[in-house]
Amino acid sequence: MNKYEAEFSNLVRSFRKRHMGKGPREIKTTFCKNWAICEMEGNLSPVEKFIATADEGKQMLRAARTEMVKEIYRKNRPVEMEEFLGANFVELFVDIDIDKDFGMSIFVFDRDIEKKFKS
Repeated sequence: MNKYEAEFSNLVRSFRKRHMGKGPREIKTTFCKNWAICEMEGNLSPVEKFIATADEGKQMLRAARTEMVKEIYRKNRPVEMEEFLGANFVELFVDIDIDKDFGMSIFVFDRDIEKKFKS
């Protein structure tokens, strides 16, 4: 992870903290063409971990941590990320493994950020 990818990780963490109350413990970002791929560990709060002890709780958390996260980005453009990259945010793909507390987010931008920030 180069310094630009590390800075993008920090922007993701602060955005999630601001809009969701908690950011991931660890984020590793990789730029690939017009994607910023973020691997995230330590996403769940202690209360969410407790909820995940029931199967219904896992399903509810997975829905909240995928669809609701995408909705947050739709309603609150990640302006800081766009300004940092010099690219417009287009779409977000999200998935999480509740048991492993490991998530992936793929941010899609309108131009090649890998080429621009290659170390």
